[in-house]
Amino acid sequence: MIKTRFCMISDTHDAVPFPPSDTKHAYRRPLPSADVLLHAGDLTGIGTLEEYEQTLSVIKAADAGLKIVIAGNHDLSLDAEYQAKVRKGRRDYRGEAESVEEAKAIWTNEEAKAAGIVYLEEGISKFELKNGAKFTIYTSPYTPEFYGWAFAYERHEDRYSPSKAVSQFKATTPIPSFPAIDILLTHGPPYGILDETSHGDNAGCENLLAAVGRCRPRVHCFGHIHEGYGAERYQWARKSAEPVLISQEKALTERASFVDIAAGGPRPLKFGEETLFVNAAIMDVQYNPANAPWVVDLDLPAA
Repeated sequence: MIKTRFCMISDTHDAVPFPPSDTKHAYRRPLPSADVLLHAGDLTGIGTLEEYEQTLSVIKAADAGLKIVIAGNHDLSLDAEYQAKVRKGRRDYRGEAESVEEAKAIWTNEEAKAAGIVYLEEGISKFELKNGAKFTIYTSPYTPEFYGWAFAYERHEDRYSPSKAVSQFKATTPIPSFPAIDILLTHGPPYGILDETSHGDNAGCENLLAAVGRCRPRVHCFGHIHEGYGAERYQWARKSAEPVLISQEKALTERASFVDIAAGGPRPLKFGEETLFVNAAIMDVQYNPANAPWVVDLDLPAA
């Protein structure tokens, strides 16, 4: 096994990090160095090309060999189905209509590739890293329908588990069972885990929770619910979650909230028995970039 560092962020909504001298904010330049950077979506406010370019500049500047990016419900122009069904002929619907092809090109062109950026849609991907580690990741930008935003599905639709023969909705890319997946990267949270809104409601997905229980990845990173920022270690046998305690003062100083679940750390993760859940939303509920990136050290198989 090879110790590997991940930097995790989400819901940046095109906000650039504060200057290094602004020690009142943990989200400041430079982002923490890592082997892998994960961005769990909501790259923008409403999916304009200018917003993507601004977020792209932040990701390009990050010190990581691999930078994995997915979309979120605010990234309207990355969802072709949303553009076709909802915004057709409505120039006033959540801003100007944008080209899906142009939006995707920003994240998949040669400039992005040269910076180590990989834009992923829903599905399974495998990577080998420069440190000699490898991992398998499942990614999905989709969340339960939420006030007419993008990448939405109805709550009764289970897109994360193999569909039964009688099901009207057929999952095209279900999450596989343990031990196929090391990292789960979704925009939205599973139900009941770091998903509580300011109104006290749990906004996560029940079907995603069931699928994660089958999958039991090492880490599940997401965002979407800004108020849910934090991390929990979940023990599957006991069905119990333990909050990861962090020092706000230390996070401000170090520009990140650090968690070490690798061998040699205080509590190595037991793959298959535990999962580390991380809500990495940078924005708070008032859309202020008040939260720190997460930095997670974990063990991955050798390539």
